[in-house]
Amino acid sequence: MGCYLEIIPHKKLVWTNVLQAGYRPASPAQGGKESDALLFTGVISIEANGTGSQYTVLIMHGTEHDRKKHEAMAFHEGWGAALDQLVAYMKTT
Repeated sequence: MGCYLEIIPHKKLVWTNVLQAGYRPASPAQGGKESDALLFTGVISIEANGTGSQYTVLIMHGTEHDRKKHEAMAFHEGWGAALDQLVAYMKTT
């Protein structure tokens, strides 16, 4: 389950899956076996930059093991593809 922590329209979005319903802290075992859980908090920031915008993504993991696991799931390639799609879409509007 995800939870938005901060929303600043057109500027910032912060979310986490480290909380369960009722704002209870999630445990590593929330997704079944402990080794299957991947808990993180994400921050997307958008700032004006000349005639465009600068888009920054920060993902914070609780452990180095979780960071490596997320990276092995092609995290960087996935976010890169999503950004490429966003840029292509914005060029059509």
